[in-house]
Amino acid sequence: MKKIIRRILKEDIQEQFLNKVIKVIKNDFPLFKNMESYGFNLSEEELVYVFSGVFGEPVTVKRKSIYNQNGDKIYQETPDVYWYKKEYDENGNRIYFEDSNGDWYKKEYDENGNIIYYETSDGNWYKYEYDDNGNEIYYESSNGGWEKRYYNENGKIIYMEDSNGKWIKYEYDNNGNQIYLETSDGYIEDNR
Repeated sequence: MKKIIRRILKEDIQEQFLNKVIKVIKNDFPLFKNMESYGFNLSEEELVYVFSGVFGEPVTVKRKSIYNQNGDKIYQETPDVYWYKKEYDENGNRIYFEDSNGDWYKKEYDENGNIIYYETSDGNWYKYEYDDNGNEIYYESSNGGWEKRYYNENGKIIYMEDSNGKWIKYEYDNNGNQIYLETSDGYIEDNR
């Protein structure tokens, strides 16, 4: 099987073979009938799996999965040695993710389930603050950016400003419909 796949990958036969596969897909699956282009970005092992049924040698992919007591998947490993693990807090919020590629992130939540901190393996972090109604009132990131939001008694944003000096003002009618908008760039939308 691998020899056939290598030949498909290395020779002009690849395009001819894929064209035949696409023709079959277009004829047998109406969803793909009008498909005009296709692309494959698969490794040799993935191609072996995808094309195995075509050659009559079905391949089974076995995954190792572990679940916590709430039924959340906390670990998975695949035959190509890719794995990931997840951690959850007592409220079911995902607080950590890590995979075999070295990527990870971690999150923290407040007592209402709102995310208050988010950090990634590429060194970025994000902080959030909320008012008593759960509205996001402040956002800050590791790149120095921030945003503040102010709300009316109905939970509608009435003013926003950010670290770039931009701002937006909003007004609403008694039904909560936006009737006025003004931006720091001089744009005004007035329906009062």
